[in-house]
Amino acid sequence: MNAYTGLAPYYDALMAHADYASWADYAERCFARQREPVRLVLDLACGTGALSCLLAERGYEVVGADASPDMLAMAQARSGGLSNPPLFLCQDMRSLDLYGTVDAAVCALDSLNYLPDLKALKQALGRVCLFLRPGGLFLFDVRTPCHFAAIDGAASVIEENGLYCVWRTGWNARAMMARHNITLFVQEGARWRRLDEEHRQRAYDNEQWEPLLREAGFTDVRTYGDRKNRRPRPEEGRIFVCAWKA
Repeated sequence: MNAYTGLAPYYDALMAHADYASWADYAERCFARQREPVRLVLDLACGTGALSCLLAERGYEVVGADASPDMLAMAQARSGGLSNPPLFLCQDMRSLDLYGTVDAAVCALDSLNYLPDLKALKQALGRVCLFLRPGGLFLFDVRTPCHFAAIDGAASVIEENGLYCVWRTGWNARAMMARHNITLFVQEGARWRRLDEEHRQRAYDNEQWEPLLREAGFTDVRTYGDRKNRRPRPEEGRIFVCAWKA
């Protein structure tokens, strides 16, 4: 089954630990340092719209883009009560096509790691740069090879009301590729229904991000520790990247 197809209705329950508020706080601190005010924000790979809706509640105009119709259906339902809901678009980040430019773009929870190879990553970075206004900020987080190496062969279990999820991860250091096998059991009355998905993530060394972003058209690139105002440490499992368009 394709990633985030069967999993979409249960994603928020399984990701209850995700701290979207802290991510939004960090983004706002970065926005506040911009020379020009940030009003219109692209949430790339927005998933079920948790971050999109948080930013909309804080007064930003938000465009959320994601390649999964199932995840976007959940995002649309989540935004129903907002006075200024995000505009959600079903688009792959490699072929992003907006109606105009945005002041800033964000991409949360290692979504760029899900692009299958370097060619796909370059395509996505180029499309984001194209639709950023001059001087605009692209803010994202990615998982590092250290993170995937640390969880190689690991299995985790998540239990929620009516849900039982087993998540197993393998790491291929030569290919820089992680494979996640996810088995989800959903209680439906007296029976349990089983869903299986496989997710793959590609990792890159921290030093690769600056040349890749500069090639895409960004002129100022800075990497940070996980929501920290410092350079990432070698053993850091997640890094944040800020890149500005010329």
